[in-house]
Amino acid sequence: MLPRFVGRLGVADVVTIANAALGFVAVVVAFVDIHLAARLILLAAIADGLDGILARRYGGTPAGPYLDSLADVASFAIAPAVLAFVVISGGLEIGFDSVSLELGLVTVVCALFVAMAVARLGMYTAYDTADDYTEGIQTTLAATIMGAAILAGAPVDDPWLVLAVTGAFCYLMVSRIQYPDLLARDALIMGVVHALAILIPEFAGRTFPYALLTLGIAYMALSPWFYWREEPPSTGADAYGNA
Repeated sequence: MLPRFVGRLGVADVVTIANAALGFVAVVVAFVDIHLAARLILLAAIADGLDGILARRYGGTPAGPYLDSLADVASFAIAPAVLAFVVISGGLEIGFDSVSLELGLVTVVCALFVAMAVARLGMYTAYDTADDYTEGIQTTLAATIMGAAILAGAPVDDPWLVLAVTGAFCYLMVSRIQYPDLLARDALIMGVVHALAILIPEFAGRTFPYALLTLGIAYMALSPWFYWREEPPSTGADAYGNA
């Protein structure tokens, strides 16, 4: 007897499920090679955008929105929280032979990141119906900024900064700040830089991870107030195609 998903899931759903698998692999790899784990999270973000394109091209399924949010929990909630935990605990040289105040603080902040990401994903699926903006920072964007920062080498030397940024994302993901969807041309530019940051992260002094980090921070900090939309959105997705 065939598994019940055979014939019920579309090609977009397969990519969504692959996104979840990439998130799990990133968690495992994070304890061995933090930079490879960051690249896997960025690859999961590309898969997250690709499944939306495939759904519009070939049609989605009723299970699609639910699979999407579930996959994002693995790739853009748990995986980046683990990356942050590994970077911070390693930078602060926290031991695991006993429970310490620093270990408790890092664990609580990273756990709160997961909790707020899950809350945002659920609220996005249930309530976010606007065509040209989304409320709160996308979990995909938060994970992308963290992954790009690791590839750029910025956070490894300052674990307290990583902890502060992780804590800030906990609020921003569930805030009511409105983030506009990117226009097609801007999404294409972001996608190209994103792909190059994965493929050749060390090229020309880590140019592409730095560029991706800069674009991500610029969108996060400026787009709610200064991003001009002179044409209707090309898709019904947010800046990263998802939540």
